[in-house]
Formats: sequence, C-alpha cells, structure tokens
Amino acid sequence: MLGITVVILGINWPIMKQGLESIDPLWFAFVRVTAAGMVVTAVAAAMGRLRPPPREDWPVVLSVGLAGTGIHLAILFTALQYVPAGRSSVLVWTAALWTVPIASVALQERMSPRRWVGLIAGIAGIVLLFEPWRFAWSDGDVVLGNGLLLGTAVLQGAVIVHTRAHRWRTGPTDALPWQMLTAAVPLLVAALAIEGPLHIDWSVGFAGIVAYQAVLATGFSAWSRQIVVLSLRATTVSLVMMAIPLVGIVASVVALDENVTFAAAVGVAAIGIGVAMSVLAERVDPIALEAQPID
Repeated sequence: MLGITVVILGINWPIMKQGLESIDPLWFAFVRVTAAGMVVTAVAAAMGRLRPPPREDWPVVLSVGLAGTGIHLAILFTALQYVPAGRSSVLVWTAALWTVPIASVALQERMSPRRWVGLIAGIAGIVLLFEPWRFAWSDGDVVLGNGLLLGTAVLQGAVIVHTRAHRWRTGPTDALPWQMLTAAVPLLVAALAIEGPLHIDWSVGFAGIVAYQAVLATGFSAWSRQIVVLSLRATTVSLVMMAIPLVGIVASVVALDENVTFAAAVGVAAIGIGVAMSVLAERVDPIALEAQPID
C-alpha cells in the first residue's frame, strides 16, 4: 500500500503543474479537496460508516484535515507557480528529515544502523537532486516558492508523527470525510478572499486531472498514509516516502521535458538506496498493531 501511494503521489507532480494552467492555486486546492470529499463521503455512506468521529479522534481529524491537507495544499499550489514540478517534489518530501528527530523525541523511536544509513543516503540524494549550487538565490519569487515548500515539509513531518501517536477510537476510514471538510472550509474562505470568484478553463484534460486528484492523489492517498502509519514506524513511512521525488522527477522529465543533470541522477540512486535500507530496517511490532484498530 505504501509503494502504491508513493507512485500515485510521484506521478501527481507534473499532473498538478498542468492543472494550474486552468485554475488559480487556492481554488485548485479547494476543488481537489471538495471533489475528494465527495468521493470519500459516498464510500463511507455506502459502507454505513458516515458518522461524526468521537471527541477523542477530533485532534487528529483537525491535524490531518487542516494542517496536513488544507494548509499543505494551499502552500503547495502557490509554490508550484514559481518552482518546477520535479524540484517541488524534492523539497516537499524532505518531510522525512523532519519526521526523524520529531519521532525520536515524541515517540522515542529507535534509530537502528540501517535506518541511519537510509536517512543519510536519502539526505545526500535530496541535496544532489536540489542542487543548491545552481539555485537562483537572487530571484525573490523562486526563494519564496522554495521557502514555502520547506515550511510545508516540516508541517507534514509533524502531522505524520501526530497520526502515529494518536490512539484511534474509530479509524482513518471514518475520519476521512470530516478531514476533507475541515480542509475545504478554510480553503474556500482563503480562495474567495485572495483570488476572488472561481474561474476555470474547463476541458476534458482538466476534468481528468480533477478526477485523479479526487480519487487517487487525495482520497486514496490520505487514507492509505494513515493506515500505513498505524502499522509501520513514522520514521520508516517518511523515509520510504522520500521515493516520491524520485518518481516525481522521472514523471516530470517524461511529461514536462524537465532536464535531469548528472548530479540529479546520482541523487535519484542515493534516494533509492535510502528507501531500500529503510524498508529492510522495518520490524512490525505485534503489540503495537493490537493496540491500534486498523480498518
């Protein structure tokens, strides 16, 4: 499930970049979340599980919905106006770098030698992919875009750790419609206040982009990440998700003709090694699995 999620989110980077040609960024984030909310609400209703979550689960509903989805997408789509899709995927998924220290302190997750090798290889790969020596530091828009992406990466790391630490009364399946709602409302307010009335250049292609965002990139991926993090360590999930920029780079080269330098190619290989080491280091704790209801 984690591997499928990595592929879905990696391929989504050039798709999102193309979608922004037809709609403003905040409205794009609202449309994506709203469409996903309709899909997951219909699924929950069909399963007879459409009910408000208990009070104990609302902290993680707000964490994933407001911070991990709403604020994250608003920042992401805004930054994509200034930063290439491939580079954006690299910066956002530096979340793994921030998850490791947060999880070590908050969850007391132990870093084994293999995890350290995976983390170091992943960091080296991200640096090579980012190529800071070629960065346009004098361009204010580019600096702003990259800064926003790093900010949301830290936010994602904190949300992953919070999801892992939370003890569910119900589960992510029941919470997902409400998470989409808590993301959609502030996005609607922000879009109206900052970008004005909604305007969309509709086409068959854009309709397909919205469908991909709703069903796979938001609906399925938001659910699967919460399910996976109940079974695997937060550090492992984040380290494996460093493969998302690898897929994003390849997809951006194919779809958008973005260039890949030798350093970036070496970075891709280093991230692959880091992800492989993280997977090998994972050990499922049966006691932890019994303590958490998994849908």
